[in-house]
Amino acid sequence: MSEASSEDLVPPLEAEVAPDRDEEAKKKKSKGLATMFSVFTKGRKKKGQPSLAETEGESESILRPPAQLPTVEELKADLERGRLEAAGSLLALELELQEAAAAGRASQEELVRRQSKVEALYALLRDQVLGPLRRPLEAAPERLRQALAVLAEQERQDRAAAAAAAGPPGCPGLAATRPRSWLQLWRDGVAQAAAERLSRQPPPDAEGRTEAERAFLHMGRAMKEDLEAVVERLKPLFPADFHVVAAYAQSYHEHFAAQLAALTQFELCPRDTYMLLFWVQNLYPNDILNSPRLAPELQGVRLGTLLPPTQIRLLEATFLSNEVASVRELTARALELESQHWAQDVAPQRLDSRGHSELAIDIIQIISQAQAKAESITLDLGTQIKPLLLVELATFLRSYQRAFDEFLERCRQLRNYRANVIANINNCLSFRTSVEQKWQAPPDLRNSLLSPLNELKSRGFDTLLQSLFGDLKPLFKKFTQTRWAAPQQTLEEIVSAVAERMPEFSELLDCFREELLEVVHLHLVKEYITRLCKRRLVLKTAEQQQQLAGHVQANAQLIQQFCTQNGSPATWLHHALPTLAEIIRLQDPSAIKIEVATYATLYPDFSKGHLSAILAIKGNLSSSDAKSIRSILDINTGAHEPSKALFSLIKVG
Repeated sequence: MSEASSEDLVPPLEAEVAPDRDEEAKKKKSKGLATMFSVFTKGRKKKGQPSLAETEGESESILRPPAQLPTVEELKADLERGRLEAAGSLLALELELQEAAAAGRASQEELVRRQSKVEALYALLRDQVLGPLRRPLEAAPERLRQALAVLAEQERQDRAAAAAAAGPPGCPGLAATRPRSWLQLWRDGVAQAAAERLSRQPPPDAEGRTEAERAFLHMGRAMKEDLEAVVERLKPLFPADFHVVAAYAQSYHEHFAAQLAALTQFELCPRDTYMLLFWVQNLYPNDILNSPRLAPELQGVRLGTLLPPTQIRLLEATFLSNEVASVRELTARALELESQHWAQDVAPQRLDSRGHSELAIDIIQIISQAQAKAESITLDLGTQIKPLLLVELATFLRSYQRAFDEFLERCRQLRNYRANVIANINNCLSFRTSVEQKWQAPPDLRNSLLSPLNELKSRGFDTLLQSLFGDLKPLFKKFTQTRWAAPQQTLEEIVSAVAERMPEFSELLDCFREELLEVVHLHLVKEYITRLCKRRLVLKTAEQQQQLAGHVQANAQLIQQFCTQNGSPATWLHHALPTLAEIIRLQDPSAIKIEVATYATLYPDFSKGHLSAILAIKGNLSSSDAKSIRSILDINTGAHEPSKALFSLIKVG
């Protein structure tokens, strides 16, 4: 990434002694990570990470003092020139001073003077050692190894001094100067580097991100790229005991977490609340810590989460509230826009020659996006938001039904009235499919979701069929007006009238066209039975009854054939008229009872009133036989209430 340069890993140290003026001038030139990485790979093969013992062995030549110790002035000159080889001589000088103090070979004044010079030299050495370690990717590999060797030796000396301090008193006359804790100073420098790197102001972008989004994108990229650089370029050079990857990871993590904690002190907009949770719960643990290059290196590093669990729960609650409010607003806006189109007589779209509306697609997309948004944070949050979204969907569907009802009442005269009715009926399929298959709502909520859709569809069918059924009414009256003199001819007129109107429903989706044909099928059967129950026809002979039964049977076949050919799935209506024809034909009361009992199992809403109206046709049936036949309906047939009504729609006197 272009914004991640080698100087980003560590900050400058203001008052450090540079190893060389010319070298310092070269280092001031900013170089990219890729440029600096080539320094580490050029001309050598990759090596495993050295241990502290290996570092000690490799640096033996650096730390071995010469046979003749140089003077303090010579050491000072060497260190000011950046010669880390002087570290061995300085350590020897320190040990010589300790021996002199232990043997009492120097006065107190002399010991203090000599120790102050040694400490001044150590201050120079410290700056020369920590300098390259604060800019590790800018240092030449060999110089970095030298600095690490000196640092490792100083750690060993600190441990030795700590062990000696636990025993008898040490060197009288000398001030305690260990532990020098240079390793901790290096870690502090790493923490300072992380803070400076992550606190850098991100540049503006052209993608419309908020300030917080830019800041976290910058911090995430910087942390990932810098840690990958540490793993690839620094870990092979550092002693394993230094845990260089863990040191950088912990420092970056702590600063990242501090930035997040500061952000949560302010009132966040919904977009930033989502962004913060997305980083904390998803991107940071998955894309950064568990990235292929970093996951193996960070397995033993316990970084934890960027925010405490209680804070995360609060943010999740805020997110859920924000998303529900957003869904409510967006769905209401979509419905308002759609309602305006209806009222303005805007023709609906056509899709595959069917009436089409984008409303269902828009609403489903709004709900689905909110669900996906929650799941992008955690799957658990996706589970939490699902019932909330379904409640909002149920609320929307009730509003949709009310708006549609208002449209049906107020806009009958508009040219595109029927086309918009069909488009809205077709809308129900997408909603119904999502409820039944995609969202898998629990039964009680599922009913709340489907009920408005069923009501909308039913009201739409009633509107589409109102004119047709009005035209059929006088035709059905002919049955009783002619005393069933020509029932076949009358029914053929009815069927022809229905067939002429079928093209009006061609823009319905196939499934709804079939459902509408079932409504037509039910209407034809219901109206036919209604005419039979008018009690205006009394046939006294068996021959007359058999003739009427034949007409009813033929009419039933015509209705069934026509409706089935046009797509009606109402097989449950197939026995309605033929069985009534059989009851009219039969003369034996016992046989009639059997038919009635069977009929009652098929149509449990078949009442004594309906049966009496049919038996009234049989003028040769005695009152006692009629009463005995009606008593069959007092027996519990064990039938369950049907899901679809027939005789409950038919009023009898």
